[in-house]
Amino acid sequence: MKQTAPIIHSNHLLKSHHCGELRKTHAGKEVLLCGWVNKYRDLGGLHFLDLRDKYGMIQLGFEKYPGNAENDLKGINLESVVQVKGVVNERPSSAVNKDMATGEVEVQVSEFQVLSHSEIVPFLPQGKIDATEDLKLRYRYLDLRSTRLQSFVMLRSQLMRKVRETLYAEEFTEVETPILYKTTPEGARDYIVPSRVHPGKVYALPQSPQTLKQLLMIGSTDRYFQICKCFRDEDLRADRQPEFTQIDIEVSYVTAEYMRTLATKIVKACFPVGDNFMIPTMSYDQALRDYGSDKPDVRYGLVHKIVTDLFAKSEFKAFSSVVSSGGMIKALFVSKSMGEFARKAIDAFTDVVKPHGGKGVAWFKVEGGNISGGISKFITDDVLKNLKALESEDGMWLFVADSSHNVAHSSTDALRRHIASELKLADPNDYKFLWVNDFPLFEYDEEEGRLYARHHPFTSPRKDQMAQFLKGNAQEAKDLYAEAYDLVCNGYEIAGGSLRIYDTNVQSQMFKYLGMSEEEVTRQFGFFIEALKYGTPPHGGIAFGFDRLNMLVGKTDNIRDVIAFPKTNSATDLMADSPSVPNPDQLDELKMKFEK
Repeated sequence: MKQTAPIIHSNHLLKSHHCGELRKTHAGKEVLLCGWVNKYRDLGGLHFLDLRDKYGMIQLGFEKYPGNAENDLKGINLESVVQVKGVVNERPSSAVNKDMATGEVEVQVSEFQVLSHSEIVPFLPQGKIDATEDLKLRYRYLDLRSTRLQSFVMLRSQLMRKVRETLYAEEFTEVETPILYKTTPEGARDYIVPSRVHPGKVYALPQSPQTLKQLLMIGSTDRYFQICKCFRDEDLRADRQPEFTQIDIEVSYVTAEYMRTLATKIVKACFPVGDNFMIPTMSYDQALRDYGSDKPDVRYGLVHKIVTDLFAKSEFKAFSSVVSSGGMIKALFVSKSMGEFARKAIDAFTDVVKPHGGKGVAWFKVEGGNISGGISKFITDDVLKNLKALESEDGMWLFVADSSHNVAHSSTDALRRHIASELKLADPNDYKFLWVNDFPLFEYDEEEGRLYARHHPFTSPRKDQMAQFLKGNAQEAKDLYAEAYDLVCNGYEIAGGSLRIYDTNVQSQMFKYLGMSEEEVTRQFGFFIEALKYGTPPHGGIAFGFDRLNMLVGKTDNIRDVIAFPKTNSATDLMADSPSVPNPDQLDELKMKFEK
């Protein structure tokens, strides 16, 4: 087939229609189409080709093709890019394909040419056999041709537009802040960028625009937002990437209630929740008590029970020793109506809690007033009576005991999520949102004997505890709460924010609690501390994890699905082979060398 110049339509494109938009209403129309060859069939002289673009697929017929179809189509590999001209025809009823949106029509080709030949591809984007995850990441541009990933690309664009429209309607100003910035401690390691013109000095990629957006409030930009890239050099998970996108918001003269109302408007714009949608609130202490997590999935039950006191005099040493050490025993009850586990599955519960510090899971079953299995011989009538007062149905009791309250909470949380997954207790089509507030202001590290900011060092203590905060008593500071609020959905934290410190004395005291010297504060935050002196309005903000929001709306549990070019769990880009070794000349210019 002779290569000719592509046909240009009157719309100044090489096509008049998308492949996926053709219907019976287009019958009789001449169309110009471009796309990838998805499938070719030779049915004894009758030639058919499925042409695909991002909008769908159309069948091409060659019955009226003036050239030699067999010669022109032979040797064209799948995924080659072609242009065709032809007339839309209705298919006979016997040939209608109900599995294709365009299955009632086909295009009878009058002109056909290959725009770009494809070599044999490593895998077919629309093939029935799924490629491995690594192979798809290596050839991400091929995987992006799949209907599934294109739907995520379009969803992300739509959600970005809805967020912007919501915030513009609330009179927000979109402001871009620097990517090359200053290294500041925000809970994770920075990615640093060496400076050629300032040898020995580095920029840092921002973990968030936290100080910058607060400076915008000082600079009179009273309603700011930005959909921005952030960077954190931390261990990765299925819902975390080294670079991520957040919807960053800051407001002057604001209350926490205003921020919650604004966030609710964003949720209503993005999720199918209805006009009367309201988000309930739960305290951090209650979330930890009932779910062992500050981001609980409340689509199903399995509420934790703290039963430490019930086993104070137990003959089961694993429990009584935990009680005497000041530890905690948490219980879960799995009713028979929820489902049952075989002994092998119960024994595997230990592997669920071990990564969280748990030593094991104790259990016994209740059926028809009788108990059996596990630790049933240690369950006294009095203990059983108290447990039945909590749950009267037949089923299985599970227990996690540990001298560390944190381990007891996190292990029981992991067990709860595992059971819900195994028994399919969560409705995948349901969204359960929750505000979690009254967070501790600090976390205390027992080993280091020091305080860390629970959120970040610019979060305000609760107003009713400000006097206690300013006293500077580190022991009492462990019991202080923050003016902070997290938005949780289906077990994911999708947004977090707080009211900020806007008084220099309060900010100085915060840095003292965190063990930072004046020299260290000046070096890292001198510009910010000085700015606070020149009239700072009360302000607060929130940031949505935009990638996680996309995950939830798109109903996927893998964050890589909703990012066009993601990294692996080891923070590598298999497609571009990055990170890569720098050129020696680059290192010389930067006055750097790597140690092996």
